[in-house]
Amino acid sequence: MRIQKHMTLIKGLFMFSVLLFIIREVGRVAHEVSGQQVRTVLASLSWGTLGMLLVGGFVAVLPMMIYDFTIVEFLPGKFSRGYIMRSGWVTNTFTNLMGMGGLLGASLRANFYARSATKKQVVYAISKIALFLLAGLSLSCWVALLLLFGFDIGQPYQGYWVWLLGGGLYFPGLFLFTRLNDSAFFKDLTWKREARLIVGSSLEWGGCALFFLLIGWALRLPLNLAAVFPMFVVASVAGVVSMIPGGLGSFDVFMILGLGMLGVSRADAAGWLLLYRLFYYLFPFGVGVGLFCHDAGRRLNHFLNGLPVAALRRGAHLFVTTFMYFSGVMMLLYATIPDVVLTNHLYIRLVPYMFYFLDQVSNIIVAFLLIGLARGIGARVKRAFWPTLVVLAIAIGNTLWRENFPGGLAVLLGVVLACLLFARPELYREGFHYSWGGLLIDGSIYVGTFLLYTVLGLSTFGGHHRPWLPQSWLLPSTQVWLNGLGGLLVALLILVGIYRYLAHPHQDWLQQPFDAERVRALIRTFGGNEVSHLAFLRDKRLYFYQEAGADQLLLLFQQRADKLLVMGEPIGNQEKLAPALKQFMQDADLAGLRPVFYEISEALTLRLHEMGFDFIKVGEEGHVNLTQFNLAGRAHKGERALINKFRREGYTCEIQQPPLSDQDFAALQAISDSWLGDQTEKGFSMGFFDRHYLDEAPIAVMKDAAGRVVAFANLMPTGDRKMTSIDLMREDHAAPSGIMDGLFVYLFELCRDQGYTGFNLGMAPLANVGVSHFSFIEERAAHLIYQYGSSVYSFQGLRAYKEKYVTTWQPKYLAYRRRASLIFTMLQLMLVINRPAKGPKTRLVPRWLDRWLADEINWQNHH
Repeated sequence: MRIQKHMTLIKGLFMFSVLLFIIREVGRVAHEVSGQQVRTVLASLSWGTLGMLLVGGFVAVLPMMIYDFTIVEFLPGKFSRGYIMRSGWVTNTFTNLMGMGGLLGASLRANFYARSATKKQVVYAISKIALFLLAGLSLSCWVALLLLFGFDIGQPYQGYWVWLLGGGLYFPGLFLFTRLNDSAFFKDLTWKREARLIVGSSLEWGGCALFFLLIGWALRLPLNLAAVFPMFVVASVAGVVSMIPGGLGSFDVFMILGLGMLGVSRADAAGWLLLYRLFYYLFPFGVGVGLFCHDAGRRLNHFLNGLPVAALRRGAHLFVTTFMYFSGVMMLLYATIPDVVLTNHLYIRLVPYMFYFLDQVSNIIVAFLLIGLARGIGARVKRAFWPTLVVLAIAIGNTLWRENFPGGLAVLLGVVLACLLFARPELYREGFHYSWGGLLIDGSIYVGTFLLYTVLGLSTFGGHHRPWLPQSWLLPSTQVWLNGLGGLLVALLILVGIYRYLAHPHQDWLQQPFDAERVRALIRTFGGNEVSHLAFLRDKRLYFYQEAGADQLLLLFQQRADKLLVMGEPIGNQEKLAPALKQFMQDADLAGLRPVFYEISEALTLRLHEMGFDFIKVGEEGHVNLTQFNLAGRAHKGERALINKFRREGYTCEIQQPPLSDQDFAALQAISDSWLGDQTEKGFSMGFFDRHYLDEAPIAVMKDAAGRVVAFANLMPTGDRKMTSIDLMREDHAAPSGIMDGLFVYLFELCRDQGYTGFNLGMAPLANVGVSHFSFIEERAAHLIYQYGSSVYSFQGLRAYKEKYVTTWQPKYLAYRRRASLIFTMLQLMLVINRPAKGPKTRLVPRWLDRWLADEINWQNHH
């Protein structure tokens, strides 16, 4: 009882005395051994020998994995072999360096295995394993005693027999204790498991000893390595007894003293131990730290829903893209105007971080290879990975092959490659489409370089002195100039080839042929909307969203550069809108395209805003409530007089049902040609004169007293029998003024009689856009166009004309991806709407609106 009471004090005094002994001996060794002597010993080893020791150190650690494969047998749940290897490596290399088993090992294993077991179960399993950690060392003590006294090997160490005997008694005592103890704690410790633990411990200590002797062999020291084994075991026992993590200090002092008995110098012994600590402890520990950080990072990443890894990958992706552009531009400058850039202090500072090639042409070609592939990497195109990896590997190899390359460059280039590999999951897109912004940047780089180089060559060799051009800008010879021009032409072919490679393959859904019956079936099943009839213009592509093989929703779009310009709201089953939009976004993203939604409602705009879209108001759509429509009252006095006039003069209105006869079609075409004059038509968001399109719905015609058609408008059925509209509104040049008002009034009354409750008069572009002081700057600029752009398009006149009939105005928006250029998006939209690629300019103001405005002016002048 008294001894147990003072056990803590006894342990403290023992460790303190051991620590004093170690400090004294370490000080003596440090005094006798110089750093230069150790460096000389290490310098005698070749790179091949160091590689062998590196592999040997990792192999010597592997037997420790047996402990973890045995531990999981005591625990519930299943663990993969890879997971056990990773967690076992971390645990054993940590405890190997910082302490044998103990609290650290238990804490780490509890961390790794707690997902399928409680901490108590993990601690119980570790406790059983911990008993056998020294079994291999105990057996090694008996082997050392046999060598010392049986084979007379290692005679100088026979005085340490007490250490060996004490260590050797551990295994027999452990074996008897576990086999004769019938407590529940050892119930699941079977013969097989115990034998596996004993073998694992023996392999651990045996591998450790063999690796220590391998280092002695590599150092080519003149001694019997077998004689070192007993001293190694003694030093290991001393390290365990000292209870210092890894036996640091105690093991080393014993080994230096013991090796000295065999004639090994202190410098050689210190180098031997340094190699042992490096390759058996530190390097495996470094890998363990990496695996531990990976596991901790994986858990943190899972806890934060993948945001850390996503942020790191995006950072790596941005770094690789930026570096490729940077190095490409730097190489291009060096190849074209070397005398100028080499005198620039900023350029000289950046030179250590670029690639180097042997001649001018190779610099130009590789520069544009980097720029072209950087565009693909920046666009996250999957097909850009391997070409980029090959080009970077060649460029890095060629750069490092040069003599006296900057030391930091090797590290930087290694980081670039590592970032490219790490960012590979970011490269997921199947296709590539140049954006106007990207094309402008890359095109400017190439065209600017070509023009500059051409001007410099002509200025140098044109026979005329250019006093404004500094001497450093002149090219050295005609041959250099011609080589550079040849390199630029080859670079152009390379850029075109890269684009064609990245743009392939094309997605099938972007090339689907028009299927009119499929569109009709969807509208019959779910109803249409204000743009569904525009599908029959056949100037837009169709995207069908399906579930269980049945069409649910349809989107109409056209592609322009990297944009998918979607016309209006999706058509069909609105209950499937959310999954349809998600699928459409994913398909567009994989194809390297960015959707733009034109003329959409507030509800869809807000939904798209949640999906990463910005928006701008583009106008208002006028709706007429047919249930309340009439011409009574002072406000419609002019319209009543106009309608009465047409009736008196014998004008009538009727509906022509499709399909049109050749005679009827010819009459309508004559009116359309008269209305168009020398102008061409628009498309995309409005109809154009086309027989396929006109044969899809009824046409309202206005006839004069002689029965000749003087004006017409085609109806746009929506499929829901609630709202309808018209598209083409055309009149003969001889038709009386106000004929369109008569046609409108007739259609309002006709549609109301057929049960429709609303009539869509279409858009008033830019109406009520940017009227607030707090509106977006783009919307306020659009408001200025609305106010002062009447010479180009009568925005206010169109709004005023429709205002006579409109009951309510519905705002319409343009939604585009964030960070996309609104200017480029609007220009691309204008090109699609003004669809003809050749011929006269598109009419911006309808002829009937011109005539209505003229009539209004005349009326105001007379009244």
